[in-house]
Amino acid sequence: MKYVFCGKSGLQLPKISLGLWHNFGYTDDFEEARNMIIHAFDQGITHIDIANNYGPPPGSAESNFGKILKENLASHRDEMIISSKAGYLMWDGPYGNGSSRKYLMASLNQSLKRTGLDYFDIFYSHRYDSTTPIEETMQALIDMVKQGKALYVGLSNYPPDKAREAMAYLNAQHVPSLIYQGKYSMFNRQPEEEILSVTKEFGSGFIAFSPLAQGVLTDKYLHGIPEQSRAADPAGFLKKEQVTEELVGKVRKLNEIARQRGQSMAEMAVAWTLRDERVTSVIVGTRNVKQLQDNLGSLNNLSFTQEELTLIDNILGGATL
Repeated sequence: MKYVFCGKSGLQLPKISLGLWHNFGYTDDFEEARNMIIHAFDQGITHIDIANNYGPPPGSAESNFGKILKENLASHRDEMIISSKAGYLMWDGPYGNGSSRKYLMASLNQSLKRTGLDYFDIFYSHRYDSTTPIEETMQALIDMVKQGKALYVGLSNYPPDKAREAMAYLNAQHVPSLIYQGKYSMFNRQPEEEILSVTKEFGSGFIAFSPLAQGVLTDKYLHGIPEQSRAADPAGFLKKEQVTEELVGKVRKLNEIARQRGQSMAEMAVAWTLRDERVTSVIVGTRNVKQLQDNLGSLNNLSFTQEELTLIDNILGGATL
């Protein structure tokens, strides 16, 4: 595993981190979840990323992780970076959603209880909430650090202008934003337009999620939509109609470049996301140990020639997902 300093901090993160957004809830295979987390740690993935609403049902990914940590990895707590977040709908009523101090503090305490932790290494404001003043949200994050319930704080899914405003407030209070988490892949290059320059300006790291565009940037959909896939799940975020023939045609061409590089499509997609030095780490979400190991294979070839990058840009042609 390769480790990189996160922004201007003294904290190093692995190039690849494991996210528990999917496949770690009560409706999933617990033993497979256990195997993935243990295998990830054994391979040097020291960073595990969760959120209060990950499941399903919401909260169950944190609870399952807490059980695995207690039973298998408790003695290694100080070798791990564990993050969680709050911001999206978690419970009914006026205090179970958004970015108010009330909701964030309640969510933090609930997440600590579910995971069995005394503190999170990183706690994020999961989204910008236009109904709550940024100062209120940022002060809640600052107070989490002062209370010893979070070592660092971060932002996720904030528009660049609001991220700039939030980071400026945090810097003024001497609790800087350690990291910004955003969606970034070959099919979602929006971070390149502004947020990566903002994170660099404020000395914050950047960690990408969905580098495989929820599986589209793999060989999974090259011959149709498999039954056991996110696009086949009616409750999933990826819809069948989004996996168009045009998009799959681009992946087929990209897959040929990957083959010439001695990589799988997934390995190349992860490596491509890490090509920018402003990207600290990439969060991968996997269904089983084999998929996790495949993603780890991207570390064997992280370099791209200018010719390869130009070919990839030409194939993508501004396509988005």
